[in-house]
Amino acid sequence: MKFAVLFSGQGAQKAGMGLDLLADSLFAETIDEASSASGQNIVADFKSENDELKKTVHVQPALVSFEAGIYRMLMRDLPELNIAGMVGLSLGEYGAMFASSALSLKETISLVSDRAKYMQIYADRVASGMAALIKPNWSKVKAILSKLQEDGEQVYLSNFNSPKQVVIGGEKNAVAAAVKEINDQVAAKRALLLRVNGAFHTPLFNEASKKMHDRLANVDFAKNKIMVISNTTAKPFDGNWKEIMEKQLAVPTHFCACLQYLIDHEHIDATLEIGPGKTLSSFAHQIDRDLESYRIGNLKEYQEFVEAIHETEK
Repeated sequence: MKFAVLFSGQGAQKAGMGLDLLADSLFAETIDEASSASGQNIVADFKSENDELKKTVHVQPALVSFEAGIYRMLMRDLPELNIAGMVGLSLGEYGAMFASSALSLKETISLVSDRAKYMQIYADRVASGMAALIKPNWSKVKAILSKLQEDGEQVYLSNFNSPKQVVIGGEKNAVAAAVKEINDQVAAKRALLLRVNGAFHTPLFNEASKKMHDRLANVDFAKNKIMVISNTTAKPFDGNWKEIMEKQLAVPTHFCACLQYLIDHEHIDATLEIGPGKTLSSFAHQIDRDLESYRIGNLKEYQEFVEAIHETEK
């Protein structure tokens, strides 16, 4: 099998994630390193006993640390795994950044921790939200958003996830108005408000993007050893990490086009989702039903995946 590795983004997190994986010494070591790099107690974030995983500043370093720990385990146990390319959804690009060797773990977690702080600042300044549109009617949705924008409302397309799902984001009242219009006009099969604390990948995060520009100025990226497809350009990163990761905060993501790139150019036939849940596996199935899908979100799923690969090698 030829794999695309998919790294989950913000929203996949859940209380208790990663705790069973701490039984693996390499995973535990990774979380210790990440805690030092972030200045946070990542294990406490995993437990979320004080709702840490409801706050961007905790979620982002915790989720990337989780993904990094699992990837390190995979490289120890399955060093010959045939990985053709990687795609991370939004925050998940930082998981791919580390896994592809573009940055060390320490540098990746330090960078994503600062990114989370910038995003938390601007998420707290304006009441904002996002909504998922299931099976959208493109012409109707675009007309609705254009009319609202003409009326001075800040609501935008923010995520192109699959042929059956896109996400809009913006000021809270504007998103609510858009959802009402979309439902009233049957511009999508369903329009559902999401439980997020910011309208990520919209112009509401332009100022956070500027802060990332300054933060990235002195970061030295290595050439990634595995192809990573950018959410922003839907093309492989090619020495342009700084430019793209600055823009990434305030422009739409294109997960659908990213995975399609790997299907068309690298001829992948399987996906491996690393992260809690199965959202990206679901998107992948909507993009190409012939893809075989695997996911790792806990120790049991990790062990099952390793066993499955060993079986195919016999």
